[in-house]
Amino acid sequence: MVNSLIMKTDTSFALNFLIYIQNIFLNQSRNEEDLRFPYLSTKIAFKEDFELKYEELWTEISQKISDDSKNDLRAFYEEKDLFFHRLFSIDTDSFKNFNEIYKTFKVWWNSFVGFFSIERSVDEMGQKLYWDLSNLLVQKAKEPKKELNISLIYDDCLLANAQFTSYFAVLPISDFFVKYKELVPKLEVCIN
Repeated sequence: MVNSLIMKTDTSFALNFLIYIQNIFLNQSRNEEDLRFPYLSTKIAFKEDFELKYEELWTEISQKISDDSKNDLRAFYEEKDLFFHRLFSIDTDSFKNFNEIYKTFKVWWNSFVGFFSIERSVDEMGQKLYWDLSNLLVQKAKEPKKELNISLIYDDCLLANAQFTSYFAVLPISDFFVKYKELVPKLEVCIN
């Protein structure tokens, strides 16, 4: 059997923005030693049912990206208000704070230490993952029917289930280094 696995790894703009918002939300109630990037000293007014709304939005955006990777940039740029209306209290200060968060994310993400660094941080491990997964599929005589798409996120998604569906997965970069042994069997399940 010839290996025909095609695997594409991209950093997700919209999902990473959700991780960014998640961490700001979580930092508001954490001890200093448990803080995550980014830290803001400003108190942000989130919706009272933030965690539920976050999980719903995460699932919705993940599904859109799973359907078509072009939906990632569309969600971030064309549906910007969706993030605000779903996750933040609606008032003048919140809108101002949201726009500041949006802008700081864009500046970070578009800088050398943003998405480029995230993608490059898993280059070598991404190649290893490709070969390990390919070899497993050959051993099990499992033939992929289409491309496996992996969306990278810079930190763990703690408020929703990181997506694993048919030919689509969302992975934090730490999984490539801390939980690598679990990745190949997890991703094999995506290939059906």
